[in-house]
Amino acid sequence: MPDLVSARLPDFPWDSLSAYAERARQHPDGLVDLSIGTPVDPTPEVVQKALAAATDAPGYPTTIGRPETRQAAVDWLARRFGVTGLGLDGVLPTIGSKELIATLPSYLGLGEGDLVVYPELAYPTYEVGARLAGARAVATDSLTSLGPETPALVWVNSPSNPTGRVLPAEHLKKMVDWCRERGAILVSDECYLEEAWEGTPPVSVLHPDVCGGSYDGVLSVHSLSKRSNLAGYRCAFVAGDPALVAELLAVRKNLGLILPAPQQAAMVAALDDDAHVAEQHARYAARRAKLKAALTAAGFTIDHSEAALYLWTTRGEPALDTVSWFADRGILVAPGTFYGTAGAQHVRIAFTATDESVDAAVARLS
Repeated sequence: MPDLVSARLPDFPWDSLSAYAERARQHPDGLVDLSIGTPVDPTPEVVQKALAAATDAPGYPTTIGRPETRQAAVDWLARRFGVTGLGLDGVLPTIGSKELIATLPSYLGLGEGDLVVYPELAYPTYEVGARLAGARAVATDSLTSLGPETPALVWVNSPSNPTGRVLPAEHLKKMVDWCRERGAILVSDECYLEEAWEGTPPVSVLHPDVCGGSYDGVLSVHSLSKRSNLAGYRCAFVAGDPALVAELLAVRKNLGLILPAPQQAAMVAALDDDAHVAEQHARYAARRAKLKAALTAAGFTIDHSEAALYLWTTRGEPALDTVSWFADRGILVAPGTFYGTAGAQHVRIAFTATDESVDAAVARLS
């Protein structure tokens, strides 16, 4: 019997929260779940209408995606983030961003003997993708710590999940230059670019100040799940180096990994409309402000959290002790250890819950 692929993968972290979730459900007023950042607000009407208008779709869509879908991505990156010179051959729609992140090392031909680098505090799927490909994975924020070893792929995530940290353009440029000097591929997970709250606004790795006007060896990953409440639609795309996009396309064609045509129409409507993004941003800003004030008053310290949809907080104790403290108050949060050993004394608190749930959490914290 062949080795099981699941044996290469880490345990799914959220399974370990079941006991804390059950304790939190025993609260007289029920569970407030702030552990996962899933959108709860309505999908924008403009998107729903676009999806409904595109439901007559009897034929197979193409893997590369409709030209208008890719053009909407190009136009959005230019309009919102100053990305210039990106062509349709540098964009590929995908079935959500998690699927892409988890399979990208495999689809780019990485395997045994290759090194994948990801941040010290990071979305667990970067490591999952490396393990799935049979490559070695290293978590570090210092590329120089690798010494003479050259990675095949380097992940960067700004704004960060879980910390909300934003890396300045100068830092991202140094990473691009370092990777190009060594022939490594740099992939930037930019799913939270439009969720900025404080400090310097986040910048795309595709901005000319970062990539020097060339996309060679550089990719960026984008999702509409958070910005447009489209988590259920599974709309995302990868953009950047046309040669790398072409390689991903060639593999995905053979596997039949195609974003359905109705979702592509919805994706165009979402990317072309900025009004619903501003409305959702205002909702999240209000929830964030309430939770941040309540956590601070309860003796917690908020680190980073200048962007993304989470508060990265600590009171200087083991993460699971903090998770337990919240569970006693009917609140479920995620331990920082889900994202790396550097999160041993932090928890991640999502502010994507409903206004009612956020208000309940604030009342219990006070």
